[in-house]
Amino acid sequence: MGHDKLRKFAENETFPCLVQPSSRDLLAEGGFFNLKDHPLKGRWAERFGGRPTVLELGCGKGEYTIALASRNPDKSYVGVDIKGARLWKGARHATLNSMDNVAFLRTRIEFISAFFAPGEVDQIWLTFSDPQMKSENSRLTSPLFLARYAGFLAPGGKIHLKTDSRFLYEYTSAVCRVNGLRVDVATTDLYADRPSGVEPEVMEVQTFYESMFLDMGLPINYMEFGLGDVREFRHPSDPSEFDSRLWREREGDRRSFGHAPSDASPKKERKNFV
Repeated sequence: MGHDKLRKFAENETFPCLVQPSSRDLLAEGGFFNLKDHPLKGRWAERFGGRPTVLELGCGKGEYTIALASRNPDKSYVGVDIKGARLWKGARHATLNSMDNVAFLRTRIEFISAFFAPGEVDQIWLTFSDPQMKSENSRLTSPLFLARYAGFLAPGGKIHLKTDSRFLYEYTSAVCRVNGLRVDVATTDLYADRPSGVEPEVMEVQTFYESMFLDMGLPINYMEFGLGDVREFRHPSDPSEFDSRLWREREGDRRSFGHAPSDASPKKERKNFV
């Protein structure tokens, strides 16, 4: 392991906004579907002074979480990712800027139900998640994950999906259709369509990769949907519901953008993110 990663891991231990639970402790009760509750479960409002809680799942370096929290001091934001070296950047920024409405959680998203109680989360953001074209249950909008979210999303709560992947967008649309979920906004070209009713931050806050995709002329897909009272979710298993082969072929080979420049700040929302 490189010295820079070791330095970041050591600094992570000093950031009060960064929660790093032990996977061994969470699994003590017996597997993914019988996790041991974390002490913060049901207590996020207490931690954040009663403000509504918003999650970003797969937050990477945390720039989106930080930008949303800066715009909305009346809400609290929790960015979730498993990569400690990535979370270091967001946690450091939040600490240096005394942001009291930001937290970062280093854990696998499969464990998310161990951290949030029923009705505790107002919104979920999924920003440029891996489409996992070969593994349906790994997609963050799969029935398996939606069932987890349903356990803590507040009544009327929203899920926001922003993605460059048409495959993931079409898959999510199919999941919503077969389960009768409420879809408030759906577009395959967010910045060209500029749909009415979306919050300004949907277009005004951009990740590094989103800005790069736009500069390349690639459209951004966006969906805003809710889960209602559904608790058991069906897979779109028939090709008439979702033709995975068709959309996989249309998407083609995805480029790998695994290493973003550490000082990249292409949009004004991110210019002070260090």
